[in-house]
Amino acid sequence: MNVEQGTVFLVLGVTLILFVWNRLRFDVVAMLALLAVAVAGLVPAGDLFAGFGHPAVITVAAVLVISQGLVSGGVVDAIARYLARIGHNPVLQVVTLTGVVALCSAFINNVGALALLMPVAIWMSRKSGRSPSFLLMPLAFGSLLGGTITLIGTPPNIIIASYREGGSFGLFDFAPAGLAITVAGIVFIGLVGWRFTPWRINPADDEPLFNVGDYVTELRVPEGNGYAGSTLHNLLTSGEEEKSVAVLALIRNEQSSPAPSPYQVLREDDVLLV
Repeated sequence: MNVEQGTVFLVLGVTLILFVWNRLRFDVVAMLALLAVAVAGLVPAGDLFAGFGHPAVITVAAVLVISQGLVSGGVVDAIARYLARIGHNPVLQVVTLTGVVALCSAFINNVGALALLMPVAIWMSRKSGRSPSFLLMPLAFGSLLGGTITLIGTPPNIIIASYREGGSFGLFDFAPAGLAITVAGIVFIGLVGWRFTPWRINPADDEPLFNVGDYVTELRVPEGNGYAGSTLHNLLTSGEEEKSVAVLALIRNEQSSPAPSPYQVLREDDVLLV
């Protein structure tokens, strides 16, 4: 091992330790690692940020945008309504949820698919009176399996495709092997694997995870108030203390405007849902 190789492994080792230590933000740690290899002369200054233009980075970023669009478009609610019909049979729940997350992860990145369906899995576990770990572990494995089906399912596939000589892989070139692995994995998880999942019994398991009603309230702009005629931005930024609130809607003349602009001018008797 030469000096350059030793330096690379040293930077990677320190970076990994800082990630595990979790005292610095992960993006700061990554930039420090990039700075370290630049100072050590391992990467030319002109190529220091070339990695941000790599097809894998751009593709993953685009897939995450699509994933967020699916969340905002109500896809999670639609999936939850569909999965609510399968009942409380453990095998059926595991097979259905694992299959759905595998299908999603083939097209919207496995991490995005996992984040998309985690709330659904926790909701299903609580409704069935089981520990969330009962479905979360199969869900994680299902997302990994589904990511092997297509080119965009997981970042390693994209990276490998970019280094292939003689032309890149197509979207479904991974499908023959990926589908075989995914089907075999889902069958194993559904029939055998879920039985090895540890169940964590918590006395508070029957309590709701989150009740949005506990965090939402209404604020009315009274007559003669100084904020009438001012913008919503001024209301949220006035004063010395930071206001950790989010305005969900503005109600005026019994008409609700969701997510109002921060430069919306407030009027007397306006109601803010915060």
